[in-house]
Amino acid sequence: MTKFIKDIFQNLEKIKEAGTWKRERILQGRQGTTITVQDKKVLNFCANNYLGLANHPKVIDAAKKAIDEWGYGMSSVRFICGTQDVHIELEKRISNFLDMEDSILYVACFDANGGVFEPLLDENDAIVTASLNHASIIDGIRLCKAKRYIYAHDDLNSLEENLKKARSSGAKNILVATDGVFSMDGDIAKVDEILNLTKSYDGILMVDDSHATGFIGANGKGTPEFCNVHGKVDIISSTLGKALGGANGGFISAKKEIISMLRQKSRPYLFSNTVAPVVAATSISVLDILESKDSPLQKLTKNTEHFRDGIKKTGLIIKEGSHPIVPVMLYNAKLANAFAEKLLDLGIYVIGFSFPVVPKDQARIRVQISAAHSKDEINKAIRSFEEVANSLGILGKDKEYLVNWK
Repeated sequence: MTKFIKDIFQNLEKIKEAGTWKRERILQGRQGTTITVQDKKVLNFCANNYLGLANHPKVIDAAKKAIDEWGYGMSSVRFICGTQDVHIELEKRISNFLDMEDSILYVACFDANGGVFEPLLDENDAIVTASLNHASIIDGIRLCKAKRYIYAHDDLNSLEENLKKARSSGAKNILVATDGVFSMDGDIAKVDEILNLTKSYDGILMVDDSHATGFIGANGKGTPEFCNVHGKVDIISSTLGKALGGANGGFISAKKEIISMLRQKSRPYLFSNTVAPVVAATSISVLDILESKDSPLQKLTKNTEHFRDGIKKTGLIIKEGSHPIVPVMLYNAKLANAFAEKLLDLGIYVIGFSFPVVPKDQARIRVQISAAHSKDEINKAIRSFEEVANSLGILGKDKEYLVNWK
């Protein structure tokens, strides 16, 4: 064993000892509210399938027809021979849905965030970024030469302090970047207040709305709609891989000049294969559903409220909010993993999250509610959480007890 491999092996052992080892469970069959894991049917409460559209009959039918009409893959990037009419149509539909001038597709939102900063900003500019932003934003900023300032989570005073620093440093342009919904906590950014503060320093605002597009706001148009600033945010990045069908693909929506610059200089766009036409066509069918009277948005809201109310009554600690991401706080990494394993035995599929995905002593089980869940399924999940908490002797215990649980 070489020294390099030995070092990796030792680091892997440390991860196991810390109780933070991430094991990939294999799903046998399709994604849904009921899945098969280890030859056992279980209820799925940890997918991003918020609207239950991953296996909606209309979505599957659209995918089958798209394969026949547009084929399977493009084998090319967009500017060579990788653009079809279906890609242009989807970009227009996304722009109209979000009330933005133009949009550009990427193979993933990680690529969108990785490719948005460097073409637009240089060493004369500044980025002010929220401390709990998604890893893709962090990595995208690292690829950019602009100066970086980090403001504390959900702290407008900290945001203003950093805007002042950026402006006093002589920054030509200032961009503020924030998640619309922070995926580990399910809390929604104060996009309206952040936007007003950003504009007062002559900055532009970018919002990653991956955990909001399609289901947050009265019409599912995301956190800008939820915060009554729909169509006013400068740049929106988001994904097709969560509520909007759950396959893959991401996008940036903004002024047409911004999108044009990304088409010319954004490296993940210029050097990655085109989004598969089947994904593009199917995403259009998803937008059709969202804009129809059959939208599952209202069902998702009711399901979320029911689970949040029920789990609070058990005495378990959750992060407050209205989002279908419901973090059940266990604080201790080993406890979170043990809790998830016991839930699996009861037929509830969830995952324990711990450092480095969340801060140390902030381990949790992130429950994700879907419009496709039935009331009976949600009730079973609530009962199972209570049963496991009782079996581990932690029901009603405070944070300090849970952090030191053994």
